Amino acid sequence: MPRTRTQSALEDTLPSPRIDDVIPAAALPLGEVELTGAYLGPHAFGPPAVMVGVHPAHVLMSRPGRLAFRVPEKATTSLIEVRTPVGVSNAAPLRVAHELSSGLHPVTSPAVSRSGMIYATISGQRGKQTPVSVVRVSPDGRGTPFVTGILNATGLTFSPGGDLFVTSRAEGNVYRIDGAGESTLFAEGMGVATGAAFDRDGNLFVGDRSGTIFKIDPQRKIFVYATLEPSISAYHLAVNQEGILFVTGPTLSSNDAIWAVDTHGDARPWYRGLGRPQGLALSKDGDVYVAACLHGLRGLVRVTAAGEATLVLNGTNIVGVAFSPLGTTILATNESVYDVDLGVEGLNLF
Repeated sequence: MPRTRTQSALEDTLPSPRIDDVIPAAALPLGEVELTGAYLGPHAFGPPAVMVGVHPAHVLMSRPGRLAFRVPEKATTSLIEVRTPVGVSNAAPLRVAHELSSGLHPVTSPAVSRSGMIYATISGQRGKQTPVSVVRVSPDGRGTPFVTGILNATGLTFSPGGDLFVTSRAEGNVYRIDGAGESTLFAEGMGVATGAAFDRDGNLFVGDRSGTIFKIDPQRKIFVYATLEPSISAYHLAVNQEGILFVTGPTLSSNDAIWAVDTHGDARPWYRGLGRPQGLALSKDGDVYVAACLHGLRGLVRVTAAGEATLVLNGTNIVGVAFSPLGTTILATNESVYDVDLGVEGLNLF
C-alpha cells in the first residue's frame, strides 16, 4: 500500500535505526536475541527487517528502543543489521554456535581431552541399551563411535592421568575407558549415578541423583561425601582449584541453587535463582557457567563469585557445557554438540 504524503514526510525525517547493544551477544541457531538502541520500532509497512549476515531473521518484537528476533537456523557468527525504509543501522556482532555433531543424546556436560577431542553420550531411555554409548567428536566435527556396552551412559570426566570415566545411571556403576574405547568397571553401588568430576588430588566425586555425593579416593575407597535434596533428573559436578565441589541438580522449583560443597563435605547454596540448572563448568577467572534458565530465558548463564548472574548465550535444550583447550566453549543439547567462541578460558585443574 503506498504511503500517504504525511507518512512519507514523517519517515523521511527519521534517522536510520541504531543498535547500541546485543543481549546476549551469543546464541544457538533459533535462539532469541534482543537489540537495544533507537528507531527500532515498526513503520508504516510493518516491523523492521533484521539480517544476521546474509540470513533474514524472524522479528519477535519491535519497539522504538528494543527489538527481539530469532536467530536463523542457518546463521553463523556474523554481523547484525536492522533495515527500515529510512535506512540501515550500524552493524553489530553476534556469535552463533556451530553444530559439530548431531544424533546424540547427552544428558549432562560433554568432556574434552587435552588435545581438544570432545566426548558425548548417546544415553538413551532408562534401561534400554544403545548401540553406541559414547561418541568421540573431533574439533572439526567428525564424530566416531568410541565406547559401547555401557547402559545409559551419563556423566563424563577425565582423571588427572588423562583417562576418561563414564557413569551409568541405570547400573550405578563407574567405568574407566582406555585409549581404545574399552571399558573396565571402576566402582559400583553409586545409586542413580549421574554427574562425575575429579579434583586435582585424584579423588573422584559421583552424584547419585537420589541425594548423595560419593567420594572415591585414589585407593578406590568409597565415602558418602555430602547429601543434598534429590534431583528429578541428574546431579552435575565441577571442582575448583581449592577443592570446592559445585553441584547442580534440578528440582521442580524455579528457584534452584548452585551448591558449593567444601573439602569437609559441608554443603551450602552458593547461588540461588535458576530454573532447571544442569551441566556446569568453571572458567579460569573463577566464574561458574551453567546451562539454566535465568529470569525466564534459557541458555548459558555466567555466575560470578560476587553472585552476579548474566545470560551469555540464548538457546533451548542445553544440558551441558565444557571448555576446550583450543579456546572455544563446547555446548551439549539433548541431541547435538556445538562450539562457539565466547572468549572464555576454562579452568585447567591438571
